[in-house]
Amino acid sequence: MPTTLAPAVLSRELRKETSPDLTRRRWAIGLSFAGSAIGMIVAAYQTGLLKRLPDILPGRVFDAEKVDASDYAYRRLQAPDGTLMAVTYGVTAALAAAGGKDRALDNPALPLAAAGKALYDLVTCVRLAREEWQENQALCSWCQVATGITALTAALTLPEAGRAGLSMWARTKDATTQR
Repeated sequence: MPTTLAPAVLSRELRKETSPDLTRRRWAIGLSFAGSAIGMIVAAYQTGLLKRLPDILPGRVFDAEKVDASDYAYRRLQAPDGTLMAVTYGVTAALAAAGGKDRALDNPALPLAAAGKALYDLVTCVRLAREEWQENQALCSWCQVATGITALTAALTLPEAGRAGLSMWARTKDATTQR
């Protein structure tokens, strides 16, 4: 059964405790915030708040304005994809932040959900980059930086998710043995 921490305990653990898992989670949260900020910048261009969107990476393959103003960027949910990008990174940050310092043992579903979401995000980023290139013969440099952020976030979630999986397996094994 998952452990539910009192809000004061959760607050203290997340803000003041230290552990390798918490360090990785804090990095995953910060990277997700950066991904969300990138989505917001792209969305600002896509909605007319910004008139220009210069590329942040050098190279002829990058053309953020072309990609982010194309049909490709507006086809999902009748919304500019930058707004969707901002939301999805926010969800990833929330999953990385959820639970106390020992969540891999106390609530293993949380680190597994965080890792699953981060890996899903990475697969989605790669798929979208392929679509982006096929339809525009160009890439959005902002989006490719976000893909790098997503890869790092996914990698950061894996050690804790591995421990959570082992914890769940041990519980299942113990429950089966007790029958």
